[in-house]
Amino acid sequence: MKKYMMAAQQETTASGSLQVDVVSQENNFPIRDAEISISYKGDPESTIEQLTTNSSGQTEQVSLAAPPVNYSLAPGLIQPYSEYSLFIRAQGFEPVAISGTEILADTTAIQPVRMIPVQDQVSPDVPIVIPDHTLYGEYPPKIAEAEVKPVAETGEIVLSRVVVPQTIIVHDGVPTDPTAPNYYVPYLDYIKNVASSEIYATWPRASITANVLAIMSFTLNRVYTEWYRNQGYDFTITSSTAFDHKWIYGRNIYESIAQVVDEIFNSYLSRPGIRQPILTQYCDGNRVQCPNWMSQWGSCTLGEQGYSAIEILRHYYGSDMYINTAEQVSGVPSSWPGYNLTIGASGDKVRQVQEQLDTIATVYTAIPRIRADGIYGPATADAVRQFQSIFGLPVTGIIDFATWYRISHIYVGITRIAEYS
Repeated sequence: MKKYMMAAQQETTASGSLQVDVVSQENNFPIRDAEISISYKGDPESTIEQLTTNSSGQTEQVSLAAPPVNYSLAPGLIQPYSEYSLFIRAQGFEPVAISGTEILADTTAIQPVRMIPVQDQVSPDVPIVIPDHTLYGEYPPKIAEAEVKPVAETGEIVLSRVVVPQTIIVHDGVPTDPTAPNYYVPYLDYIKNVASSEIYATWPRASITANVLAIMSFTLNRVYTEWYRNQGYDFTITSSTAFDHKWIYGRNIYESIAQVVDEIFNSYLSRPGIRQPILTQYCDGNRVQCPNWMSQWGSCTLGEQGYSAIEILRHYYGSDMYINTAEQVSGVPSSWPGYNLTIGASGDKVRQVQEQLDTIATVYTAIPRIRADGIYGPATADAVRQFQSIFGLPVTGIIDFATWYRISHIYVGITRIAEYS
């Protein structure tokens, strides 16, 4: 295997982009003037790039060498991504070391960094190590389960609605390992992390969408059925590929995957007459075969052939699979009105989002402050455009579904800290 690793390192003839986003773990506020040193994973002492964060806690996007894109579009022995080490310093915070940030050709990787304020006691300098991607490394295959779970309904409580949770509690190991830590992860961040760990961001958009839908439906099945809590555990889901999906603490995500998640995060997969989200299982389709489940590599091929996301899903799961929408999103101040807000709009929904945006602007100072007058004018559109630019959304100045909930997500993150800690 080493010779293939060397070949991959030598054949970095393409490039991808990296942006580093740095916030305080204490309050989710962006950290300005953090210094980031980037080196090749194999040579961490030799810095190849040095970056500094702006008022939004973000670096500029830097171009880094990566293997050719075709390596990530079909199974192969050569590692299809390059790996980098990052060292982050900021005044008043403990330094952070990250090993294994993955760069794919022709994509933008986002490396989130959460820094801990300097404390009196000396904390051990434990680096974040990002292991191999699941399509390249060796991981245990999924243990098959029934796709629909029995739900104990006592007659007093009937689970009637699928709700998108605010937070997922991830057990970072197999269910029976009591030493594995639990992490409280916002739902959107969890889905983006898993999808970035399980598929490649270079795949066709329809393929990414199909896989994101399968990941979300599986996750919401675990939430809806309280699968692990009913077995006496205190978590929602695990990071073990044998039981659930691969979630990796501290890993980078990808802009193309994040945008898909933001647009459809309240969706899941259904069959007629079944209330719960379907436990949509899958495998890579190369090293492991799984009849009646989705093949990840196969989904890439179908996407390249022009299949839509639902056509990919029905190809594997059957023609009676359809996309449903959760009735409620937990932890948000107010639900999306069901239509876009743009210049000329007015009313309570406009006022609510203006209040949230202006609160965010006190922390992300590149966003202009606005008055919450309930009227969507040019100043509100300017603030929305700046918000979209910072948070990786299409810059339109219009509050669509994805922008509405991203504003809510950031607002909650900086104002309701206890629920994330």
